[in-house]
Amino acid sequence: MDVEGSGATPPEIVELAITPINELKIGARRWEWRVQPNGPIAAAATRIHGITQDDVAEAPSIDDIAGEIMTWTDGQRIIGHNVRVELETISRSIPDWKPSMAIDTLRLAKATRPGMASYGLENLSQALNISEEAKRLTGGRHHSAAFDTVVTALLFIELVSSIPANSRMTALMDADILNNRQGVLL
Repeated sequence: MDVEGSGATPPEIVELAITPINELKIGARRWEWRVQPNGPIAAAATRIHGITQDDVAEAPSIDDIAGEIMTWTDGQRIIGHNVRVELETISRSIPDWKPSMAIDTLRLAKATRPGMASYGLENLSQALNISEEAKRLTGGRHHSAAFDTVVTALLFIELVSSIPANSRMTALMDADILNNRQGVLL
């Protein structure tokens, strides 16, 4: 999952994307929404993700798509890079939304690839040679929700595949920010 925000404090969602992962493979169907926030999109946020007020002028509100988001993600495991942002932003917008796990690829990357100069999503995707695959699948770029969710899925697959199969569940539990039992493997 990935969200792009309005730049407000707290941020409102202006774009949201979901890429399913099944058996360490990206699912065939992906979801992406532009979302009309209640307030304006800050110029600083537009410089990062490129989304303008005109881009969301005819977009649905978060309330209009909440049912779809709930259908595909409520009670499921979500994965994100620094997933706390997605968790807090979506929970604020859809109070009844409750994923079963919130797996942080930032936490997984730090544990499985120690000593990297940077753990930012763009740097990791370039270092692990997954940016081009994400571009091929989405036609997008970093800081678009569709691209970032695919690159995060590819990162997750790469990182989890590097963990011995008998240790994967423990690693995932350690990377789950909703889990209080941290630090067992990672």
